[in-house]
Parts: sequence; C-alpha cells; structure tokens
Amino acid sequence: MVLYFAYGSNMNPERMRERGVKFKSFRPAKLKGYRLAFNKACYTFPGYGCANVEPDPNGVVEGVLYEVLEGLESLDSYEGYPHHYGRREVEVETPSGEKVKAVCYVAQPAFIKEGLKPHPNYLKHLLKACQLGLLSKSYCKKIESLFREKP
Repeated sequence: MVLYFAYGSNMNPERMRERGVKFKSFRPAKLKGYRLAFNKACYTFPGYGCANVEPDPNGVVEGVLYEVLEGLESLDSYEGYPHHYGRREVEVETPSGEKVKAVCYVAQPAFIKEGLKPHPNYLKHLLKACQLGLLSKSYCKKIESLFREKP
C-alpha cells in the first residue's frame, strides 16, 4: 500500500478508477508550506496549465489522500512520470491532525511555464472533490474563480 496525495485532477476518485488505480480509501488532507499553481504545461490541453505545487512558507494546498492498493505504475504513465512530473515524498495532515508521509507528483522544471491557466474541463475534476466535501468551502471558491479567468 502507498499513500498518495492528489491536489489536481486526481482528486476526483472516478478519474483515479478510470486510470486503473485501486484504492482502499480516500480522505481530505493538507500540504503545508506549498501553494497550488497551474504552471505545468499540459500535454492533454496544449496552451493550458495543469496543477503543480510549489514551495511557499505561508501556503497550504488542500487535496485528497488515497490509500493506493495497486495501479501506481498506471498513474505514473498518466502523469508522465518521470519526464513531466517527478515524485516527491511530502508530509500531509489529515482533518484529525494526523501527519503522514505520502507521495505526490511535482512538475519537472523543464515543463513549468508562467502565465498559464487551467482548462475548464480540467477544473471540473478539481471541483468534483468540492462536491464530495473533500475541500473547504473557501478553497473551492478559489478553484471556482478560475472559471471566470481568461487564459
């Protein structure tokens, strides 16, 4: 079993299942000391940005912590690991205050480009986590506000 912290489109459990990932459970979690950015050049939506996390001493990224039973290799393929995204072990905190080590994907520097905006279809996967009650209302409002921004 591997703990995996998702902060982008993989926060949608349906997407994870479609990608062949079998998981025991999923729950909310926070990654402190980072901020969410959409500065990873998407290969599925050229000209748009996919989610990435960047160090920020005052930042907090909300996401979903999965207990992955199998399928991490399949997820690696979808995420373009190791070429597009690398894997990093991070410490996340659950709503109960438990701190655990988890794997998350971080964009490789060669694919980071400033000024990108996420594609609306991509954002819908992030909003699925909102519909499931996995993210705070304030965090969901920030994601929803991206629909009003022009790329």
